[in-house]
Amino acid sequence: MIAKTLEKELNLANWQVKKVIKLIDDGNTIPFIARYRKDVTGSLNDETLRKFDERLKYLRNLEEKKEKVIKRVEELGKLDDELKNKILGAETLVELEDLYRPYKSKKQTRATKAREKGLEPLAQIILEQDVSESVKKIAKKYVTDEVKTPEEAIQGAQDIIAEVVSDNSDFRKKIRQNTFYTGQIETKAKDSEKSTEYDIYYNYSENIKKIPPHRILAINRAENEGVIKGKIVCDSDEITKYLNRHVLKNVSKIPEKIEYNRFTTPIIKEAIEDSYKRLISPAIEREIRNYLTEKAEEQSIEVFAKNLNQLLMESPLVGKTILGWDPAFRTGCKLAIIDETGKVLDTALIYPTAPQNKVNESIKTVRELIKKYDINVIAIGNGTASRESEEIVAKIIENTNVEYIIVNEAGASVYSASKLADEEFPDFSEGERSAVSIARRLQDPLAELVKIDPKSIGVGQYQHDMNQKHLNDSLTGVVEKVVNEVGVDLNTASYSLLNYVSGIGNTTAKNIISYREENGSFSSRKELLNVKKLGKKTFEQCAGFVKIDNPEYPLDNTTIHPESYDATFKLLKKLNYTAEDIGKNNLRLDNVNLEEISEELDIGIETLKDIIKELKKPGRDPREDMPKPILRKNVLSIEDLEIGMIMQGTVRNIVDFGAFVDIGVHQDGLVHISQLVADKFVKHPLDIVSVGDIVDVKVLDVDLFRNRINLTMIV
Repeated sequence: MIAKTLEKELNLANWQVKKVIKLIDDGNTIPFIARYRKDVTGSLNDETLRKFDERLKYLRNLEEKKEKVIKRVEELGKLDDELKNKILGAETLVELEDLYRPYKSKKQTRATKAREKGLEPLAQIILEQDVSESVKKIAKKYVTDEVKTPEEAIQGAQDIIAEVVSDNSDFRKKIRQNTFYTGQIETKAKDSEKSTEYDIYYNYSENIKKIPPHRILAINRAENEGVIKGKIVCDSDEITKYLNRHVLKNVSKIPEKIEYNRFTTPIIKEAIEDSYKRLISPAIEREIRNYLTEKAEEQSIEVFAKNLNQLLMESPLVGKTILGWDPAFRTGCKLAIIDETGKVLDTALIYPTAPQNKVNESIKTVRELIKKYDINVIAIGNGTASRESEEIVAKIIENTNVEYIIVNEAGASVYSASKLADEEFPDFSEGERSAVSIARRLQDPLAELVKIDPKSIGVGQYQHDMNQKHLNDSLTGVVEKVVNEVGVDLNTASYSLLNYVSGIGNTTAKNIISYREENGSFSSRKELLNVKKLGKKTFEQCAGFVKIDNPEYPLDNTTIHPESYDATFKLLKKLNYTAEDIGKNNLRLDNVNLEEISEELDIGIETLKDIIKELKKPGRDPREDMPKPILRKNVLSIEDLEIGMIMQGTVRNIVDFGAFVDIGVHQDGLVHISQLVADKFVKHPLDIVSVGDIVDVKVLDVDLFRNRINLTMIV
């Protein structure tokens, strides 16, 4: 059942599903399977494998719950073949919950109280409609010390009927579908006189089926902040008619005939209306709102994940000495200089901004630092006092070869106050740590950003409003994917980087650092087996993702896995090469007969292709192909912008309705989804642009009052 579902949902062959399930159950990580088991899986990529893993867990959980439901209903003596088959055929947890609802232990409800008073037989008599006298007269038989009057007995029977109708899984499924496809979500302002960022939702309605994810999240936030009240509306009369028709038909003795009994039918209809308004409708509304929120969160998390992936894959600024500048007013601007390896050379504190305004003194200090350390680039954080700092930096670098760039410092303050930062720079102030982080983010975005909670990096939308576990799992997966795609230097990688390497994790990462501190640099990958608690399975999972500069064994600085070393050396020998030839331009590997060599070396064709690719360019960083950061020498402000001006900028964030582009004026401009390309429908901005892309844009509109810039990429 599970295998069939995965085949259908992910469009996979049965053999692929079986192989991947076995690989996962054997304890292999997704990055390892994606890179080193291509021949086993049919080259399934990381994204597909993560979806597979997520759905496998969901479906296994569903099967486990089915078994529990069947066991519970069987214990109650209510299980028959029809119900069992329905339970086994349930495709979602919601569907399973509908089927189990009538048999669940309920809290005290109006119906359970009525049953305790002995009114279930009366409810059954009314439902059967086989009476020829007043129900009130029949109800007199049920008057007791607890049931004072016939009217009270009838009301109790109606409460039972209402719950029976509400617990019917077929009714709930039909009503849920009807509400979803025909209903609307409506919102009203709690105080229409008060202006907020949610003005658009003060008197708003939209079809449930068509409402885009970002509007659902905006409505949820506005509700949580007490600005609006939202509800789902639909044609309740049609739903009540449907229930009347099916309930009365089901109790009729004649199939397909709706029988009217003047004594019982009005009572049943009242119970049905109460069932819908009091029990079914509120529950269906909650379910649909939850469903819409879940889908909106999934979309938002997917966008966030893709943005994060692009951000982490941004090209490092190699071979530069960088001055990190953490701007501020009262407390002064904190500076940190790092060399081309990221080592901190010096720190300083200057006060060029208000209230001290020690501009000349600050300019002198920074120019001395530039001369002393041969600084190439100044990285300015985009926080408070960034604009003022940029103006001063522009003066400082006049008539020099130094350039500057504004760096997104989102999360830098979180890092600087963290335990990790305290361990890394115990003698530094939080401001100095932040300045180091700003400089390092420019130098190597991946190495620095892995130290920060991905939610704090600033490339998402409504990230604090959604399911934090789902968000964290997704973003952690992205960081893991990128770290393993890029690879890490075993002798220089921080704990934060090692922690994301396939198979390593928290404890092993710390043990690797400890081993390195005690024994010096690793000379080979196999030396990892000497690390405490790092066994053969962990070695298998991580070895291909860690590299060693100038290693004892040449292949240890490649992405070729140690399990393929023998095959690689045989390949080199067959082609009359040696290990010393690896990485040299004289390697001729383009005309290799893959099928023949694969069979001869007893390795898969996909593995062979990866080996050949790596031998051509060993240790190549995939980030080299990404756009380089735009460095500047002159200041530009929002006041300098003119409509029609064409500029170059960097995509900083992508949301459902467009992309935000940094054009160097301290306020990212919005390229609405309709302005991404001409004469083409764009389903989502991610289909056109990615975070980090360098794009040409034209200024459409500048709103100085609201500090907003509208841009177009149709130039």
